[in-house]
Amino acid sequence: MLFGLALVCLAAVTWGTTGSVMALLAREGAPSPLVVGWARMAGAAPCLLLATALARPTERRAVHWPPRDVAKAAMLGIAMAAYQLCYFWAVPRTGVALTALLAICSAPIMITAGAALALKERPSRSTLVTLLLAVGGTAMVLVGPRVSGDTRQEFVAGAAAAIGAGLSYAVYAALPLAAVTFTLAALLLSPALAVAPHAGAQLAAGWPLLLYLGVVPTAAAYVIFGAGLRRVTATAAGIATLLEPLTAATLGVLVFGERLGSLGWLGAALLLAALALLTRAGSGRQ
Repeated sequence: MLFGLALVCLAAVTWGTTGSVMALLAREGAPSPLVVGWARMAGAAPCLLLATALARPTERRAVHWPPRDVAKAAMLGIAMAAYQLCYFWAVPRTGVALTALLAICSAPIMITAGAALALKERPSRSTLVTLLLAVGGTAMVLVGPRVSGDTRQEFVAGAAAAIGAGLSYAVYAALPLAAVTFTLAALLLSPALAVAPHAGAQLAAGWPLLLYLGVVPTAAAYVIFGAGLRRVTATAAGIATLLEPLTAATLGVLVFGERLGSLGWLGAALLLAALALLTRAGSGRQ
């Protein structure tokens, strides 16, 4: 179990570096979120396809995909592509720390709220407390200091994009489905190479960081997380993934000089507490 927990923690820490990569690319110019998102998916897809082939080398039977699974893969691919656009568009406007906190912490909270509204699931008392903590924490973060140089309108738009990334956050699935999902997301983002100005120059200038983005915190982290998830409980894995926004927030403050202020940090703590409580509550329902 300790080995599995270490794998989950390693995956979460690598996920937390994605916003910093976008911030480093922004220092070299104005990278297009379309190009960065495509590069991430294009780098991850072949790695995951190879991992899928190596995971079951002895199986030669044809894989049957029912229409429902095809539709599911298409929806996940669209969500994955939308996540890349929203997340990387938000980072220059909202900052590395805040983008990660809003995107990662809002996803499970919105799922819980949506289940209560759309599926008529009665939320427990702990779930209601979690939602209140999350809403209050988000409000505190949003009234904190904004990223230097951005207007209030740009800051709010970036925060909205970060929450949109949370809404698009893909649910982890089996490795073969993940490989198809990432491949489809790369195909959906491919028109960016024709639309984005100077796409070739952006890829040439930032290829080391873009390659890292696709291989390490995407493909490798996904495989590592899946291996760790088979060895730990859902509660332990959920709490360990809190290292992702914590890593992003730490890098944002220490490396890029971002500030949230005392109220913003209190809101960030409430968001993380809400996510931890939701993880524990979800484990209790299984």
